[in-house]
Amino acid sequence: MQNLEIVTTADGSKTIFNPSVGENYHSKHGALQESLHVFVGKGLQYYLENNPNAKSVSVLEVGFGTGLNFLLSAQHCIKHNIKLDYTGIEAFPLSNLLISQTEYKQYIEANLWETFLTQYQNSITETTSLNAFCNLTIAHTNLLDFKSEKLVDIIYFDAFAAIHQPQMWTLESISHTVKFLKPGGVFVTYAITGNLKRMLTTLGMQIEKVPGAANKREMLRAIKVG
Repeated sequence: MQNLEIVTTADGSKTIFNPSVGENYHSKHGALQESLHVFVGKGLQYYLENNPNAKSVSVLEVGFGTGLNFLLSAQHCIKHNIKLDYTGIEAFPLSNLLISQTEYKQYIEANLWETFLTQYQNSITETTSLNAFCNLTIAHTNLLDFKSEKLVDIIYFDAFAAIHQPQMWTLESISHTVKFLKPGGVFVTYAITGNLKRMLTTLGMQIEKVPGAANKREMLRAIKVG
């Protein structure tokens, strides 16, 4: 990928602009705020609050990107002594240099940041243990080519918006994604459309509208029934 550009969002945190897609990797209204609210707050924290005896949690992220969602999730799990098994799907992994320029180190423990940068390339080829709490795997593949025998507790659906990447929001793509979710598992995304709600309902998901992050009135959370 060429000409990727580091940009600063409204809350002071950084993201990357991809000119070939025409969109940022995170909300221009606040990368940190969006990640903490949508994925860590309404996804991970919600799941753990509703499963208070859980000692471990597994997450599948569609669109690993800069790794911000992973880093904040790992920080949360370290703080609460929860083991995290995290898989990110990313068709176009970023370079270590670009990721280091996001300066996400200011939001997490120094050891986590340093280990993440050191082990990032390894995690693209195999499951890598970052510390006693976190395992990371980055699947270098397109969504529809992703395969796994594991089911997960939470799915972070963080693909580019449908206007820029419509193929990620088709029934085929959404169906392929939620088949990796355990019964009772949580699916969260920043988006909420009538079409997405209808698709998820058809796929046996219980839909919930919850307050969105900055500049978005609502977002979508869904629970897999069964």
